[in-house]
Amino acid sequence: MIGNERHGLIGVIGSDLLRQGKLPLLLLIAVLVSAVLVVMTTHQTRRLTAEREQMVLEKDALDIEWRNLILEENALGDHSRVERIATEKLQMQHVSPSQENIVVQP
Repeated sequence: MIGNERHGLIGVIGSDLLRQGKLPLLLLIAVLVSAVLVVMTTHQTRRLTAEREQMVLEKDALDIEWRNLILEENALGDHSRVERIATEKLQMQHVSPSQENIVVQP
């Protein structure tokens, strides 16, 4: 009657793996863990690459803004512009050497 016994396929495979196939089972688990880690690493690499590209775009925008601010600073500090504002808005004028007063502190 031993030949007529019915065993579940999963139970037979499980018992065989635990009795005789410990190394293949361990390798299977190692392969699965390795595959999951590869997927996670790939996902993180893609995310970091996208973040890096976004930062490069932001750096370029800030670089352009900085160049524009330098141009604006140069335009605002131009000598002829300063002289024009001094004469027109502040009614300043050049002083002749005879009108100069030199103050010396001891």
